[in-house]
Amino acid sequence: MSDNLTPETKEPSLSSRSRASAEEPGWERAALERIALAAINEQRAARRWKIFFRLLFLALLGFLIWAVFDFSGDKLAASGRHTALIALDGEISADTRANAEDVAAALESAFDDAGTAGVILRCNSPGGSPVQAGIIYDEMRRLRAKHPSIPLYVVVGDMCASGGYYAAAAGDKIYVDKASIVGSIGVLMDSFGFTGLMDKLGIQRRLHTSGENKGFYDPFSPETPKMDQHAQEMLDQIHAQFIEAVRQGRGKRLHETPDMFSGLFWTGEKSVELGLADGFGDANYVARELIKAPEIVDYTVKESITDRVARKFGAAVGSGAVHALALGGKLNLR
Repeated sequence: MSDNLTPETKEPSLSSRSRASAEEPGWERAALERIALAAINEQRAARRWKIFFRLLFLALLGFLIWAVFDFSGDKLAASGRHTALIALDGEISADTRANAEDVAAALESAFDDAGTAGVILRCNSPGGSPVQAGIIYDEMRRLRAKHPSIPLYVVVGDMCASGGYYAAAAGDKIYVDKASIVGSIGVLMDSFGFTGLMDKLGIQRRLHTSGENKGFYDPFSPETPKMDQHAQEMLDQIHAQFIEAVRQGRGKRLHETPDMFSGLFWTGEKSVELGLADGFGDANYVARELIKAPEIVDYTVKESITDRVARKFGAAVGSGAVHALALGGKLNLR
């Protein structure tokens, strides 16, 4: 047996390979090319991110512009003679879309348009704030006196009750569906009382005021005859204002009954019999058959996202200031 063994083959070390590579011709150029390529890739990545953020900024800017300015309004497309439409939808309140400021602005814009042949207030509201409803009523009467040649009709959807009917009474004529809900001419103040529960749980109400009546209608304090009398006087006074507005608006068409102003409501069919409404028809019917201008242009103020946020923020801030009153009792025409 031979003692001669084949020697193991050894791989060159890392330093040996580096020296070998360094000895290869053109290695400097290859290294520079790798460095340059890495720099180029880094610049491209930075440029892509820069483009991305620019596009994102432009998208946000475009969204904000769209939110602030409403370019979709039908008013821009109005041409020639037309019927103006303003929607009064939902609860009438300063912090909802059915607020007096927006409705009044839409009415004024509609009446001032040279192409407006007639105006329709499309009402679908259960009522709400007597102040807001009263402002809308007064503005409708003012604009009718200012523009006597432009008729103002009210078209009722599902409901025109309480504060909704308060505003509607200012129209020249009111048109309903046979199944619409109309009326509810009354005022309410609702709240809760927790004194009995507090007594059972042993809870004390520690309310300190600087005026005898400052804690008026606090839900955590017991009622008093004086409080009830004062609240009823306020309700009766506002109710009288509501009744007077209906009588002025409807005039001799109104067939008063003992329960007409009791807060009851009726179907559209019955409301025509009572003189609370004048006939049956929707907005298209009124525009086509009465105003004789079938093209309808919507003048309703469209609430932008910024307005909605501002309104919600303002309502939140304001609610803190009137928290006690809101708990104690809120006047409503609904």
